[in-house]
Amino acid sequence: MRILAADVGGTHCRLAIFESSPAGPVPSGDPCRLRTAEVDSLAALLDRVWAGLGAGPRDFDLASLAVAGPVRDGVFCTPPQIPWDLDVSRPQEFGLRRCLLLNDFVAQAFACRTPAVAGAKVIRSGRADPAGALAVVGAGTGLGHCALVPWGRDQVPVPSEGGHAAFAFVGPEETGYGEFLRRALDRPYAHGDAVVSGSGLALLHRFHTGRDLSPEAVAAELTPDSPTLVWFARFYARACRNYALAVLATGGLYVSGGVAARTPALVDNEHFCREFVSSPSHGPLLERLPVWLNTNKDSGMFGAAFAGVQALGNG
Repeated sequence: MRILAADVGGTHCRLAIFESSPAGPVPSGDPCRLRTAEVDSLAALLDRVWAGLGAGPRDFDLASLAVAGPVRDGVFCTPPQIPWDLDVSRPQEFGLRRCLLLNDFVAQAFACRTPAVAGAKVIRSGRADPAGALAVVGAGTGLGHCALVPWGRDQVPVPSEGGHAAFAFVGPEETGYGEFLRRALDRPYAHGDAVVSGSGLALLHRFHTGRDLSPEAVAAELTPDSPTLVWFARFYARACRNYALAVLATGGLYVSGGVAARTPALVDNEHFCREFVSSPSHGPLLERLPVWLNTNKDSGMFGAAFAGVQALGNG
């Protein structure tokens, strides 16, 4: 079976060909990568990649597309960070035989069952329960979440739009930052996407220094004890902890891609680890959960391919 796997994000699009094998999806050839802003529709995206992949739409048993947004009925999505919709209800319009649409963090969760995470770094050691739910959290353009639950021979994803929920601040200093965000963004409350993301890193640095820099410029001047790094690590860990508790992630938690992949120091530090296990009632449970950092930028494609293999296997 041959699968076209894609990860369509708010900033970048990545597409590749995968072959199905008993060990899971295996990439075939080099991927095609481009900035999302370079295209204005799914049709335009696919037109751009056929030559780059050296293949055509009829060369695949299934196209499995991961997109950064909530997916409806497995065929439609209006992504919050992309100015065009994705509708694959009629795959023949793109020349495709069959098409699957899934949330990008569903793909990130599936990727954790593939070689995409072979190089993941241990942030916190622990004892993962192979029969337990596995959580994935990632901050990039926004804040993504997903859980993966073993069910028989399948892996069942539990999608989430938790990045759009109100973020919990603790104490008067953090509450002051919440008010700063509310005014800066002109919104009724600060949500996870505004706090734990690339733009959130820039806003946090402005709060602490009064300087308006790009996320990349902020990351370049961070030091281990800078307030921006300490606070961001704490916020990121809190987002991870809250989600791990929400889905009871006894299988462990992956921090995936985005700002942490580019700047591992944001999560690989004592502030993150201390905040992650801070719970009046479930500290011992959290102590047992391993946390890994996955820096593989192509994980979404691997996860989309895994979903495609699973869909084809189920008919």
